[in-house]
Amino acid sequence: MKKIALFILLIIGFYANAQKSDVKKDTIKLDEVIVSAVRVSADSPITHSNISKETLSKRNLGQDIPVLMNFLPSVVTTSDAGAGVGYTGIRVRGVSAQSTNITINGIPYNDAESLGTYWVDLPDFTSSTESLQLQRGVGSSTNGAGAFGASLNLLTDAISEKPSGEISNSVGSYKTRKHTLKFSTGLLNENIEIAGRFSKIKSDGYIDRATSDLDSYFLQASYVDDNTLIKALAFGGKEITYQAWNGVSREQIDMFGRTFNPSGEYTDENGNTKFYDNEIDNYKQDHYQLHWNERFNNFWSSNIGLNYTYGRGYFEQYKQDEDFADYDFAEISLGGETVNKTDLIRRRWLDNDFYVVNANINYKKDQLDLIFGGSYSRYKGDHFGEVIWAQFAGNSQIRDRYYDSKGDKTDINFFGKATYEINEQISLFGDIQARFIDYQTNGLNSDRVPLNVNKTYNFFNPKAGITYNINMANQLYFSYAIANREPNRTDFENGDPRPEKLNDYELGWRLSNDNFQLNSNIYFMKYKDQLILTGQIDDVGAPIRENSGKSYRLGIEIEAAIQLSNKFSIQPNITLSTNKNIDFITPLDGELVNLGNTTISFSPSVVAANQLQFKPNDQLQISLLSKYVGEQYLGNVDSDFSKLDAYFVNDISVNYEIKTRSVFKSIIVSGLVNNIFNEKYISNGYYFTYDDDFSNPGEIKTIEGTGYYPQATTNFLVGVTLKF
Repeated sequence: MKKIALFILLIIGFYANAQKSDVKKDTIKLDEVIVSAVRVSADSPITHSNISKETLSKRNLGQDIPVLMNFLPSVVTTSDAGAGVGYTGIRVRGVSAQSTNITINGIPYNDAESLGTYWVDLPDFTSSTESLQLQRGVGSSTNGAGAFGASLNLLTDAISEKPSGEISNSVGSYKTRKHTLKFSTGLLNENIEIAGRFSKIKSDGYIDRATSDLDSYFLQASYVDDNTLIKALAFGGKEITYQAWNGVSREQIDMFGRTFNPSGEYTDENGNTKFYDNEIDNYKQDHYQLHWNERFNNFWSSNIGLNYTYGRGYFEQYKQDEDFADYDFAEISLGGETVNKTDLIRRRWLDNDFYVVNANINYKKDQLDLIFGGSYSRYKGDHFGEVIWAQFAGNSQIRDRYYDSKGDKTDINFFGKATYEINEQISLFGDIQARFIDYQTNGLNSDRVPLNVNKTYNFFNPKAGITYNINMANQLYFSYAIANREPNRTDFENGDPRPEKLNDYELGWRLSNDNFQLNSNIYFMKYKDQLILTGQIDDVGAPIRENSGKSYRLGIEIEAAIQLSNKFSIQPNITLSTNKNIDFITPLDGELVNLGNTTISFSPSVVAANQLQFKPNDQLQISLLSKYVGEQYLGNVDSDFSKLDAYFVNDISVNYEIKTRSVFKSIIVSGLVNNIFNEKYISNGYYFTYDDDFSNPGEIKTIEGTGYYPQATTNFLVGVTLKF
């Protein structure tokens, strides 16, 4: 099956080579062919938002891509360290990052086992991003894991025709600093370009000891002529971050303050509280991509993409009074006493390889736009743990592994998409995808519990839509999509999960004239066995999920761009939604109780944002950025104890460009003041329960607990970019 799939994908890429003929220049932008298989057009019946390189660059002062997307509709972002550097997260329509599909140049970026995305592994990737598109809901067929709340696809830097260079430096609160060097040779002999970027980001973080030390690179060699584009890319990063994924409890905030970080805490032999200085996450990830785009004639074009990703690293922890049995140590006798507990330092490793082959071919003529192709990926991951120091080590040997588990996942998909314009008013959209997944694990997980999985999933994901142009200014669209998605590794560690299924209905209206653009849509997302966040996290901060049976998300999204005058404009958006589990059953006080319809965790009913821009001339732009997130529950039982308060945060962004005629083409000065009103808000947290049967013998009482990730108060970043 695998060999046949690979053969078919390669044939797709080379198809129609014999039909080459005279080609008109600029019929297709070859750079955009790379992502044409996963993106949609402006008139597509898919709810989406686009962000250009110019927009991203105005706030690119060191914070991660999720933070820069904070002002898009239905988006909620968070940061473990509190200031947007280090580990960051994003939710769209209340759906977690594990259910958001991410691709870079059409190559899947989600970790194949956890299904999550870790932007900390690609620091300053914004500086090498040409554009991005966020599709909300199921969206169109894409490569990698299916989209259950959104799909985000990024296109990296386009070819530069002229040589250029760029030096960018920024500094800010919490000793945050970013240093970036970019270059491009421009087109040599009109065909070849070599470009690159090197970046360094460091920050102490808002949370105590939540430091980040991040390095990244991006290298690109390209060949282009009228009909061919070949790109070879190498990019990656290394991150060393002090752990802050444990959050902080309500009691710890009251006692020690909102910046307190319990990670690394231990008690020395004199009873003094101390913090281990190397409680870090240390991980390196390298990506190698090769893309070949070919335009055969005015109607046919194709793309082949190859990828290899190599990731390796560990996180290190100091642990006290650990049982020998948890590390496969044998008991020892000292001074006539049996010793079976010890203080130790452990490292939990992940070493993985990820291979991808993508191929698609596009036919576009008159009213028909057809694209079909597929993808093959193979993931191999090695999870293991080592004790690097122990006060008492039993009979252990150097480099012993106290657990070892291997994961192996194959993902094959084939898809076909078509848009057909019946007339000037009506166009139809169809999209079908078949996806075949094989996932196997064996060995012991980090708790030394056997984890043996052998699962095969066959998914069929059809989608259809219609776009109706009422007139030149008004457009209606409707789409219906089915998506299926497999569980992740953590889901298997916590039970016997079922795959998710989603029926997504989207009804939208677009209005556009010279000074006013409006995009609005109503969505209804009906789930079966949705893997919702329970509110709990495991011992490495990963969210725990469980199937919820039947559930739904119903909402309305409205976004607009209004030119108030030749100097002022606003870009507001708002999402109003209801997100419910149906007949939710949960343990309570020792019994299973049906709570009826409950609110899905981490799903605020109101999310709103606005960007007020003042642009007195071409050189200066000042923006007031506002974000409101309504109250949300950290669990699924509608407990007031688990409620996260609403928050309203405002930032100010300033950009001033100085055109020069000396060494530099321009000098850009950027400033960003976050949370200007010093709001003490919390954007993320966790919720757990446990049974207490000690207080009243014979009676079980459910006890609740919470933890939080406080975000930074007023802070700033300022930077200077020199372009030459």
